[in-house]
Amino acid sequence: MGRIVISENVSLDGVIQDPAGDEGYERGGWIGRIAALPELAKVTLDEALGSEALLLGRRSYEWFAARWPSRSGELADRLNSLPKYVVSSTLANPGWNNSIVLKGDAVNAVSRLKQELNGEINVPASFQLVHTLIEHDLVDELRLKIFPVVLGAGARLFGETSDKKPMRLVDTRTIGHGVAILTYETVPDAERESNSASLQEQRAAALRRSGRPGKRIESRKRQEGLELHGAQARRDQTG
Repeated sequence: MGRIVISENVSLDGVIQDPAGDEGYERGGWIGRIAALPELAKVTLDEALGSEALLLGRRSYEWFAARWPSRSGELADRLNSLPKYVVSSTLANPGWNNSIVLKGDAVNAVSRLKQELNGEINVPASFQLVHTLIEHDLVDELRLKIFPVVLGAGARLFGETSDKKPMRLVDTRTIGHGVAILTYETVPDAERESNSASLQEQRAAALRRSGRPGKRIESRKRQEGLELHGAQARRDQTG
């Protein structure tokens, strides 16, 4: 079974739009040139070598397809040779080699793809597709390369979801000039339910423990009240 891995360059405030600066966004270009950042270039190459396929939305696919087929080098060779799956209802004739269009319902198509493939299915960019995958619990791992810049505007990695999506931090490291790479795994539904039940049990146990001292205090207060009442009655009798 395949694993959906979201791999994104992200600003501190969650923006993923136009990191390289060639999409025309006025605040784009916030990561600089990857070629000038050898550690980041190695991370990108390692991810490509470890992937069995790429999964992209149409716009991101067209951006990659306009650049990588004419390039050379180890990363270009790997990206050009990988199977590429494009979620689109409008793309008819993908020009990049080894490209397959997933038509119809995106959730069903990606669910089938996970069943059919083994290994990592890497999702670069494609933020609208990422929103859909996260909402429908199809993501297995998030790899976020967080750059030390606040953009203040732009398309963001996370959109609104119908419920909370628990994540588990499994790795963290820093490269270059303060680029933090954080890797999260999603928490499966069964584990969420188990953790929720365990938490409820812990809370109930804590309430029981806190209740016992309270009962002893109330009992002691009642006893003191009885003793005070008895002493007052004896004084009344002798007075």
